[in-house]
Amino acid sequence: MRGRSWIKALRQDEARQVRARIAELERNLTAASAQNRQRRHEAGHELRNAKFRLERLEECIAAMR
Repeated sequence: MRGRSWIKALRQDEARQVRARIAELERNLTAASAQNRQRRHEAGHELRNAKFRLERLEECIAAMR
């Protein structure tokens, strides 16, 4: 059975990955002014979902301290 620190490490790693994805999406949105509207719309939704997921992960990590 794995301990609490293992779960916390998993959540922290997932949060790092989500932060990297958010940064990538933000770069793509600012650089993609010539892209079609639908792709920007989809990227915006993904960015909002990633930020929501990161917020929940940070709450989970904070609760494990």
